[in-house]
Amino acid sequence: MVKPNELGITVKKNQDFSEWYTQVIQKAELADYSPVKGCMIIRPNAYSIWETIQAYFNERLRKLNVKNAYFPLFVPEEFFKRETEHAKGFTPEVAWIANKDESGQRLAIRPTSETIIYDSYSKWIRSWRDLPLRLNQWCNIIRWETKATRLFLRTREFLWQEGHCVYETIEECDKETLLILDEYENLCKELLAIPVIKGKKTEKEKFAGALYTTTIEAFMPDGKSLQCGTSHNLGQGFAKSFKISFLGKDEKPKMPWQNSWGISTRLIGAMVMLHGDDKGIVLPPNVALNKCVIVPIIFDKDKDKILKKAKEISKVLSSFNVILDNRDNYNPGFKFNEWELKGIPIRIEIGPKDLKEKQVILVRRDTNEKEKVKFTKLKSRIKELLIEIQNNLYNTAKKYLDSSIIKVKDFSEFKIAINNKKIVETFHCGDSKCEDKIKEVLNGVKATCIPFTKEKVKGNCVYCNNPASYKVYFAKSY
Repeated sequence: MVKPNELGITVKKNQDFSEWYTQVIQKAELADYSPVKGCMIIRPNAYSIWETIQAYFNERLRKLNVKNAYFPLFVPEEFFKRETEHAKGFTPEVAWIANKDESGQRLAIRPTSETIIYDSYSKWIRSWRDLPLRLNQWCNIIRWETKATRLFLRTREFLWQEGHCVYETIEECDKETLLILDEYENLCKELLAIPVIKGKKTEKEKFAGALYTTTIEAFMPDGKSLQCGTSHNLGQGFAKSFKISFLGKDEKPKMPWQNSWGISTRLIGAMVMLHGDDKGIVLPPNVALNKCVIVPIIFDKDKDKILKKAKEISKVLSSFNVILDNRDNYNPGFKFNEWELKGIPIRIEIGPKDLKEKQVILVRRDTNEKEKVKFTKLKSRIKELLIEIQNNLYNTAKKYLDSSIIKVKDFSEFKIAINNKKIVETFHCGDSKCEDKIKEVLNGVKATCIPFTKEKVKGNCVYCNNPASYKVYFAKSY
């Protein structure tokens, strides 16, 4: 646990990744542990990131004609019983409240909202003219996890968005299920500088009640895969359970097709793990609320002149939400360390010599490189530099991801790759029992996804040697 009197990061990222992550999250003031076991407090530094994600994705949803709504937190137990496969998948994680409704029925706190939403859909959908119905909600989710809490990665309560759409045909449903997955990939790249692998979950790993599940998977520096978003084709199972039907164009009753999809505050944890270093977090500029911080280098003789110029610069750079750190109770070195810990993309230094030379020193957070820039070129250079930092973070992470994928032909190579903290690309038979064996033998290694490819499968399963059904990625996972 983090000690309050330790301001800097006291462990190396490559030596104790778990402790490093915990310290960075807390000391950079992103989140803290709650007095309620298994929950977290999201602090303003992280919530601003979530708000940026929301704003970005809401704009994309508007263009896709998806409307935001909100549904109740409580789910009647009877709704879970209607979809037994879905209920079975969530039963261990469902939190039940002590109170019951007026009919004496138990109420759960939503672990996801398919059931409560689809009850309403059964009332709203009557004709093919009501379709497609596309709704999304931003909300909190409760899953009564029994494992140890990891801030942003595994908590009993977290924030997410969940989209729920209804279509007249399976073709429409398939198309938009994959379209949303593309949107998630773009969000991760454009905002968070996170490269991902897109693919389909195996039958064993798919969402309970889904026809199939698609996913985006990122790969973390500790050698573990992290699921960053999913989009599910739910088929017609929920429609059948909740009696959702419509009158088709031929005047005959039809059953619709549905999908659901979601991302969560887990993305913040992924961003921290992937880009952070021994000094703290490294914020991609596109998700940073404050793009720059100005740190005046003050000596008594030139104090007023330097502060005056620093204030002028802050006004010029106001569009970047620049911070002017003119606190007089901390020295520049302390301020440098604090803003590096909090990941501000660019630090602007100005001292007596810079004032004379009509320049500032720019320090980029991703590489710590410094450059001198004249006052007249400062705004344009910062704009360029922010783009350079965003691209560099993504390209560096992409190289790491690509170099971490190892193709293997047999199980001995499989084990070596996993021990070297790599992603295994191999053939598999598709049998869930075979997946279970691999997970048992290799202490939790899972099939993360089946990549989208038209390549024909020619070979045998890496574990049981039966004919392969597909190519698949395996890795240790969060």
